[in-house]
Amino acid sequence: MSSSRRQNRSILAEGFRGRKLIWKLAKNDFKKRYAGSYLGVVWGMVQPLVTVALYFVVFGLIFPSQRSSGSDIPFVLFLTSGLVPWFFFNEGVMTGTNGLIEYDYLVKKVVFNISIIPMIRAVAATFTHLFFIFVVIIMGCVYGHYPSFYTIQVIYYSLCIFVLVLAISYATGAICVFFRDLKEIVTIGLQILMWGTPIMWDLSSLGNETVKKVLMINPLVYIVNGYRESIYGRTWFFQHGWYTLYFWAVAALLMLAGTAVFKKLRVHFSDVL
Repeated sequence: MSSSRRQNRSILAEGFRGRKLIWKLAKNDFKKRYAGSYLGVVWGMVQPLVTVALYFVVFGLIFPSQRSSGSDIPFVLFLTSGLVPWFFFNEGVMTGTNGLIEYDYLVKKVVFNISIIPMIRAVAATFTHLFFIFVVIIMGCVYGHYPSFYTIQVIYYSLCIFVLVLAISYATGAICVFFRDLKEIVTIGLQILMWGTPIMWDLSSLGNETVKKVLMINPLVYIVNGYRESIYGRTWFFQHGWYTLYFWAVAALLMLAGTAVFKKLRVHFSDVL
């Protein structure tokens, strides 16, 4: 375990030392996804907006009984505040999983620090995320939920999801170099995970306490609920006590495991790629 902790500190230290390079490459990564298109980075905003609109029409208008009952929060605000962190998580994990393969030309360079590649992908995912945080805050204002001191928590919960994405990406990105099918498995896993996370439904509306406790094992529950409390709630993250400690314990274990896998496999990356 002490060895894993040293590996973890080593990779994070490498990331801190290369923070300027990470920022530069993350901006380039984000721009090049839409290079050659007329609208450019606008496409990065359009797709999630269309997704929000479709979910709202289906679950807010066509099947309104499927949304949380007994709440005075407009469904479109409830839905969007749950989708915003999910978009970040989904994009971050997907691009992080394929990061080493797409940056194979850097992996093969002896002098390049490849441990920052998952960080580049995670930072690149935050650009679209910042736009949607702005959108959901504006949406909250439209429905009378104006920014307050609680809104500052969005920064904290963004950090939570960033750490989670980074921890998972270190493991999936490293394994995907040797097992390319992992990308498809991750895609299916994310689809399942989305429906197991209270994004389009309210966890508090479940009557079965056992089922509720099982679902709360998912660390994304902590984050999604946290975003909602930041936008229209009145609860601080530290008021969750043990659940906050649980989330960070899970995040730390995932980071230790992810960086350990990455460290173990990195010496073989250039041979395979």
